[in-house]
Amino acid sequence: MDSLRMTAERLRDRLVAADPGLLRLHRAGLAVGGIVFAIAVLGLAGRPIPTIMVAAIGAMQSAFTVNDKEPRAQAVTLVLAFCSGALSLTVAAFGITRPPLDSVLFILLIFLAVYAQRFAPRGPALGALAFFMFFFSMFLQIHLTQLPQYLLALAVGLTGNAVMRFLVLRRNPGRELTRVRRAFRARLGRHAAAAAAYLASGGTERRRNQLRRADSRLHESVLMIEDAINEVMDPPASELLRRRAIEIEIAAQWLSLVVRRTSTEKLPDEVRDELVGSLLRFEHLIEHDPRELPVISDTDEFSRMLVTGSRLRDKPEPGDELRRAIAELALADVNAQRIAEHDYSAEAELPEPDEPEPKRFFAFDNQARAALQAMIGGGLAVLGGELVSHQRWYWAVLTVFVVFLNTSTTGATFVKGFRRVVGTLVGIFGGMLLALLVTGNLALTVVLILVCVFCLVYTARVSQLVMSFFITCMLGLLYSMLGTFTIDVLWLRVAETTVGAAAGIIAAVVVLPVRTRTVLRSDLEAVLGDVHEFLDGVEALLSGRENINVIELSRELDRSIEQVRTTVEPLTHPMSLSSRRDFGASVLSALDRISFRARHIAARAEPGLLAGDDRLTGLADRISHNLDVLTESVRGGTQDKLDRDPETAVTRESDDRHVRSVLTSLSRLDEGIIALGRVFGVPAAESVKPDVGRRTRSAGPEADRVRTTSQENVRRSTQ
Repeated sequence: MDSLRMTAERLRDRLVAADPGLLRLHRAGLAVGGIVFAIAVLGLAGRPIPTIMVAAIGAMQSAFTVNDKEPRAQAVTLVLAFCSGALSLTVAAFGITRPPLDSVLFILLIFLAVYAQRFAPRGPALGALAFFMFFFSMFLQIHLTQLPQYLLALAVGLTGNAVMRFLVLRRNPGRELTRVRRAFRARLGRHAAAAAAYLASGGTERRRNQLRRADSRLHESVLMIEDAINEVMDPPASELLRRRAIEIEIAAQWLSLVVRRTSTEKLPDEVRDELVGSLLRFEHLIEHDPRELPVISDTDEFSRMLVTGSRLRDKPEPGDELRRAIAELALADVNAQRIAEHDYSAEAELPEPDEPEPKRFFAFDNQARAALQAMIGGGLAVLGGELVSHQRWYWAVLTVFVVFLNTSTTGATFVKGFRRVVGTLVGIFGGMLLALLVTGNLALTVVLILVCVFCLVYTARVSQLVMSFFITCMLGLLYSMLGTFTIDVLWLRVAETTVGAAAGIIAAVVVLPVRTRTVLRSDLEAVLGDVHEFLDGVEALLSGRENINVIELSRELDRSIEQVRTTVEPLTHPMSLSSRRDFGASVLSALDRISFRARHIAARAEPGLLAGDDRLTGLADRISHNLDVLTESVRGGTQDKLDRDPETAVTRESDDRHVRSVLTSLSRLDEGIIALGRVFGVPAAESVKPDVGRRTRSAGPEADRVRTTSQENVRRSTQ
């Protein structure tokens, strides 16, 4: 029984860690609940299946796209969404009687729907619902005489979403915050367990890989929490909790480093057992405290950890560094728990919330470019779709709309189109199987449709391929319910999807194309600028000139690197050429080294730690010079040489381990920059005497982070 309970707890931990706050689960529940409401109301009223389908689409799309923070704003968006959808249904019903007017109107609508994405959070909801109402008007062949019953169905669908949103599944930010905290602490507990297993095994390769995965998953969890935290907390608490989560991650990564180092030391068996036991007790306190959420500062064990980790001895004992790392991680966790409990007593100051930048209604930016490309791609999809099927050409236009949502480069459009086609192709077999199994069983068909809706909404922000699979399965069931299912219809959907993906890629290549490498260079300029800013902050902190929050600067660098990871995805995709994949992998590898060393430095840096030390100035000057050279090379300017440290000792025997650790990490940070330089063909000289004076941020505003006009406001998400 205990083993089953522990298994259930671990499965729960994995669920909450993969979906912090269960926000995706909540969204999927809204979609399914709204559809059930619409089926119940319209089914009892004796309405035909096509009208129920329109209501279901309205409920599902509003669950997807209505993301205003306040309930009042959500209600306003739902009302505006009804107006937008009703107008779209009316225009579509009018256009269908006068072909090819329907095609022209659909092409214009795809421009407006994609352009509306720039006015978040309300624009995406209005644009997407208008587009899908037009699409299903084509799908169901709605005429003007049928319009009133379909408008009523749309109103019922949106009402169902409102009932679920405001009454049945009303959001509780406090409960969601608890789930977010539990999600993060589940990952943190797994990390401590992996560290204990690594130390106990003496550092085997298998345990090393487990510890690396634990580091990676903890980092992913922090990034997911950063996305979710604004939905469950208001500023400035959300910003403070984000910072504290970053500090926990940095402390955990430092713990991993120390565990690796300690495992190589010749420790007495009793010391090793004691250290392993401390790690396991920390995991126990994190995950298995009997209270709702463990606050380990209330336990005697936490006090012992701090005392043990802060012992000052003339003669250090084996394992002291690991004891200190455990204490630092425990303290970082306590600081985060205080913020989550709205206790700001330990904070020096509260951050000021950022004011959102107003967006001009008319502007030619990346979103306008994508809208223009989508419109031209839609036109090509209409022509190609008509050649494949005169009746179902609109499937091709749907694909164009989907592949241009939140993409900024030709490569991203290609990857998204490829995933859409593959997901649809795989979904054919699932759709055929399900449709054949449920033929004639209406109740089972409806249940399976609801399952498909739940799965596609739940996975929408995770995998385009999986979402496409469930959409195609759902369509097979819908055709079966309408009595029009044939295998040829599903294969026709594959053909139309392929035509739409091809049309979108052609438009992205021909119409104002934005190459992946162009955006990548812009992103890399931002990364190098953040490294420069981080370096300036670290030097000011270590020299004692200024007390700067270098942990926050390291997180800004992390965010920039994550942006590069998104941008470079088309280059590393299996469909990409081998040379492009190697290039993309080399860029990511070098950036990971830089990010890791920056987090390490941030974790160990203390005010005045290297005050008056010439080694700090020498290292900072060389790294700054290398950053300037590499930035100029990325911009396509003249190439100088990077200065390499020819293994010159930067530490002395008299230095304590803390000083040696910071200096070594600064040197390793420089090695990461040199590795990135090699990717771009920038040679490294065997010299440590930079002939270029140091350039700091204060010496020239924006000097280190210049972007060309054509690269501004480039949106790079591929989801």
